Amino acid sequence: MEKKTFELGDIVQMKKQHPCGANEMEIIRMGMDIRIKCVNCKHSILLPRVKFEKSLKKVLRSTAGDGSALSQADEQ
Repeated sequence: MEKKTFELGDIVQMKKQHPCGANEMEIIRMGMDIRIKCVNCKHSILLPRVKFEKSLKKVLRSTAGDGSALSQADEQ
């Protein structure tokens, strides 16, 4: 199984959506714990890294490299 890579500032999709109905979260802190913020209601959640990696479905937009979003190339 391929290990998913993520960085600070990435927009990710989790396996379960947030209670507000949004399905996009932004990574705002990384370390032993990962803090993610709901893009819709701005509520932040602190998860242990292991639990975050299990709950991560996919990276929607990445800030890797030059800061451009990867998903824009996928849409075209």
